[in-house]
Amino acid sequence: MRVTRIWSDADGGSHFDDVDIELSAVAYAPPAPPFEVSAPLPVEGAVLFELPTGWRGGWHPTPRRQLYCGLTGELEVEVSDGEVRRLPPGALVLVEDLEGMGHVTRVMGDVPATGVFVHLGPER
Repeated sequence: MRVTRIWSDADGGSHFDDVDIELSAVAYAPPAPPFEVSAPLPVEGAVLFELPTGWRGGWHPTPRRQLYCGLTGELEVEVSDGEVRRLPPGALVLVEDLEGMGHVTRVMGDVPATGVFVHLGPER
């Protein structure tokens, strides 16, 4: 499964890339047939959120390593190297820009952005 990742380099600059998370066929919920799942991720908690229309978060690093799961609305995210990406409903982003400038987030359109931030444990 390919997901977007936001990360910071040694100089504190933030960047996008796309990473593949390995999936394997597993009998996850027998007697349902097997389907593709990842290895378990270390999770410490989760928060639900709603960002109102017009909301803009200036430059900020992520407060913790987390997985962004968008439910409604569309976000626009800019990283310090100038790349901008639109995150539609259903977007999944591994957010790891813990140092430096971070990123800018904007709610686009006339629908509030709702979703889940899954707080991840340390990277293995």
